[in-house]
Amino acid sequence: MRLGARFPDDGDGALAAIAELVAASDGALRASGPRFFHWVVGGGTPAALAADVLTSTWDQISSAWDSSPIGTRCEELALDWLKQLFDLPAEWGGVLTTGATMANFTALAAARTWWGRRHDVDVDAHGLAGLPAVPVLSSGYIHPSATKALAMLGIGRESVRRFQRDDVGRLDLAALNDALQALRGAPAIIVGNAGEVNAGDFDPIDALADLAERYGAWLHVDGAFGIFARATPKAEHLAKGVERAQSVIGDSHKWLNVPYDSGFAFVRDASLLSSAFAIGAAYLPKPGEHPMFAAMGPEASRRARGIAVWATLRAYGRNGYRAMVERHLALAQHLARKVDEAPDLERLADVPLNIVCFRYRPEHARVEELDALNLRVGAELLRDGRVYAGTTRYRGMTAFRPAIVNWRSTEADVELLVDVVREVGSRLGAIAAV
Repeated sequence: MRLGARFPDDGDGALAAIAELVAASDGALRASGPRFFHWVVGGGTPAALAADVLTSTWDQISSAWDSSPIGTRCEELALDWLKQLFDLPAEWGGVLTTGATMANFTALAAARTWWGRRHDVDVDAHGLAGLPAVPVLSSGYIHPSATKALAMLGIGRESVRRFQRDDVGRLDLAALNDALQALRGAPAIIVGNAGEVNAGDFDPIDALADLAERYGAWLHVDGAFGIFARATPKAEHLAKGVERAQSVIGDSHKWLNVPYDSGFAFVRDASLLSSAFAIGAAYLPKPGEHPMFAAMGPEASRRARGIAVWATLRAYGRNGYRAMVERHLALAQHLARKVDEAPDLERLADVPLNIVCFRYRPEHARVEELDALNLRVGAELLRDGRVYAGTTRYRGMTAFRPAIVNWRSTEADVELLVDVVREVGSRLGAIAAV
């Protein structure tokens, strides 16, 4: 990839600049393609992609009705339709964000406001100084985006206490119960996880909701991609209880297949968002019959992300998304079977949703060599380019964790993944043996 590094005194026009970008396109990953499995990344549906072009063309400031009627209306409708897709209470407040990190930030900011009120302090006005540490309790599945959000909110990464019963990170519910009981009624935040990143596992959200209700805690659910389990009867049991939480977040640029970047946050008590993110100035519009989304989330300068979300939901509807999720569930099971059938592959986890965790394990390889071998295979896959699937660490092992969320992925794509992993692994294994 080559791009001109010298800042020109006199530019040579738009066509020349764009031509140089096109010539450098080898530096762009095929992240929107059907064989991009390394991260949980969807592509852009035709409707979402076209709407995203319109969004850039219109260049709306989607902060309030006065600054963009179409941006505000699309966001209103998109949030309402997402609640219907996931069977969440209609009265919940919500806002679109850049993705799960800022969605977690948004929802946990509302939780912080609630926590401060339990201590009779307006933390949005006066901060956390002088208050006790905010107790945050979770399983080993808590995602770095949530801990990053806690850091940005002044609650701190180290505030999180993880209750896990094994090296995978599964929740130790009894220990969590004991910790809540020991707080003697002091307010706490529970972070539940709907869709762990290595194997797609879920915390028992319904059981966490029971504890939250028993001890008066705030239950926040990080459902970046796992929230889409609620889009189909075939998987909704995995995310049972999300509707009982105080807040839940998700990513649109994952399973909704909207172009980057796009996420959403829902909070049971919408007034907490208004308190946490209140904004006022003489030149800004006053609240009216339409929501002022700049006062419900961290950004005042807001891209009109609702246009693409509305367009894709309008184009394909509830049934279209249910069918897509169900097709991806079937593809994940198909991939798992192919892994199980291959003598040189080893599946490392069950497949509850859309991620298949496995490693390359040739018959005569020594266990102590497998991590290094799989790292080499992963690096070569990224260079090879036929499929995109690098490595992770799972239960102390180097592994692959392909995630199936792209609307274009097919059986042929996941079968190619298996074939390429085995081909590359065999070639590298043979080289190492020489």
